[in-house]
Amino acid sequence: MSGHNKWSQIKNKKGAADQKRGVLFSKLLKAISIAARDETNPDFNPRLRTLVEKAKENNVPNENIDRAINKAAEAGNLEEVIIEAYGPEKSAFIILGITDNKNRTVSEVKHLLSKNGFKPAEQGSVLWSFEKKDGEWTPQFQQSISDTAKEKIREAISEVEEHADVQRVITNIQ
Repeated sequence: MSGHNKWSQIKNKKGAADQKRGVLFSKLLKAISIAARDETNPDFNPRLRTLVEKAKENNVPNENIDRAINKAAEAGNLEEVIIEAYGPEKSAFIILGITDNKNRTVSEVKHLLSKNGFKPAEQGSVLWSFEKKDGEWTPQFQQSISDTAKEKIREAISEVEEHADVQRVITNIQ
């Protein structure tokens, strides 16, 4: 009778949940470190204040948040990266990330994109179809695509978002 041990089932479920939570924590803490480079006081830095609130909503310990803010004030070796790509049926994508090694992250994300049939684009060739409002990228032109392409895109986006350095993927599809 395989799988009858209740402890094994609990251990496996908890391990999977802890791993997802750890990835979320690291993404939030990297974003906090980037936002804290400008100003370390959340009262004077709205971007930092929003990220700290989001981290607290996701139960990130206060000690970890403080450590991320102090880390940014001391070293500041993290940098933001924007990767642009075209997907199925000429859909446009912007991948936002935070990394300590820009070359490594760009090459790894481009490999994931190529593996899923996406075409990495040159810097600026996709950004023209998006505009930045209140610090958020929004598409200027929505694009309709087929259901099969949507499913393929959904799978590719989930794989790219699993990368530790990727913060967000923005697309122009409806």
